[in-house]
Amino acid sequence: MSFDLLVTNVRVVRHAWTMPRQVDIAVRDGRIVQVAAGIDRALARTVVDGGGKLAFPGVVDAHQHWGIYNPLDQDAATESRACAQGGVTSAITYMRTGQYYLNRGGAYADFFPEVLAATAERSYVDYTFHLAPMSKQHITEIPELIDKHGVTSFKVFMFYGSHGLHGRSADQSSFLMIPEDERYDYAHFEFVMRGVQAARERFPELADEISLSLHCETAEIMNAYTRMVEEDGSLSGLAAYHASRPPHSEGLAISIASYLAHETQLPTINLLHLSSRKAVDAAVRMSQAFPHIDFRREVTIGHLLTDIDTAPDVGAKVNPPIRPREDVEALWEYVLDGKIDWVVSDHACCRDEVKFGDPRDDVFLAKSGFGGAEYLLPGLVSEGARRGLPYHRIAELTAWNPAKRFGLRTKGDIAEGFDADFCLVDPDHTWTVRAADSESTQDYTPFEGIELTAQVTDTFLRGERVLEAGKVIGAPRGRYLARPA
Repeated sequence: MSFDLLVTNVRVVRHAWTMPRQVDIAVRDGRIVQVAAGIDRALARTVVDGGGKLAFPGVVDAHQHWGIYNPLDQDAATESRACAQGGVTSAITYMRTGQYYLNRGGAYADFFPEVLAATAERSYVDYTFHLAPMSKQHITEIPELIDKHGVTSFKVFMFYGSHGLHGRSADQSSFLMIPEDERYDYAHFEFVMRGVQAARERFPELADEISLSLHCETAEIMNAYTRMVEEDGSLSGLAAYHASRPPHSEGLAISIASYLAHETQLPTINLLHLSSRKAVDAAVRMSQAFPHIDFRREVTIGHLLTDIDTAPDVGAKVNPPIRPREDVEALWEYVLDGKIDWVVSDHACCRDEVKFGDPRDDVFLAKSGFGGAEYLLPGLVSEGARRGLPYHRIAELTAWNPAKRFGLRTKGDIAEGFDADFCLVDPDHTWTVRAADSESTQDYTPFEGIELTAQVTDTFLRGERVLEAGKVIGAPRGRYLARPA
């Protein structure tokens, strides 16, 4: 037996091991073929000494947005480099028709091949897409998207029909770019669920990997509270945005979505970027009310590391909003007691000239979203260590759980037969986040000045090093992952 690569002197972290183990990782033809102690170095063409670092499974970042504020081909190139910096080896990015992204409507049969063409041979990490059925036609296309393109995950934005992407807005028709006689409303969400469930029944061998994700906020609540905040005028910045999109708006939307899942018999539901105690409480209550629904709960690294007082400015505007410190602490409680299934970046590169309005400090004029893939694993390891979150749980939250849910069958673990996707992490390296050090084209970050105590030094994609000593190297090697992959 011979190997293309042998990584030695590392402490391997797996979701199945309660403690890291000092073992070697042998790779051949892009796959892990042996994980054991004392593998003969003479059998390997290339030997890498890991310097005693932790070896984590490559992060499966299940929530990104390439191409939302920049051309898709550019984001695929630059933001995938930021992914490699953060140990992300598989990026699942959301895509839809309408304003932003490719800025047009129409059938996915025409739209999605353009997406694939724009990203081909551009990315430094592997990638795939969640798609949002925005129209009736899109619902009918779900089976073909699964069968032809390997897209097995879909999305509903629960506030889009009556609220803008960045705040209160009456201009929904041009934003959504759907037929004039259609509505993007609760009825549409129901029919999307029925379409996804019908696809699960059509492809029973994929049923557990076909799912629907929901951005849960309630437009009517947000419209009313935004008006109240604007009329009152006493709040500004992130505090105003938090008040304009209150946590109970999330809770109400989660409750509605959950009953619709029950009504449509769709059991595979993902509740995205839960940002508050009320949101997670509602999600837990719904899982108790509907135990036959396999709910998965997601939080972002932004909601775990920042709050309305510590984030530097309105550059931290995102949907749902950054919350007060008490909600951050609540999210950590839920992470620590196992009620959260995965942690993501919600990476959406929005450069300074695009992000901020005039005046710059008006939160309601700023665009929503920011990058953060490069800080996902370092941030979770750093803050998690302080709070007692074990390494194997971090591997589960960042790799194993999302890989299993989204049909990435050869991703998410350091084990024989899996893709050789892993990263080396120095858990004792203290550094300060600076936007200038990121490979992203976003020239600011809400994480600016945060001190982290862990750093990704090296990232391997299918056995090829794409990050060495903190620097992205080589040519783009990322592949589109048609699922199941």
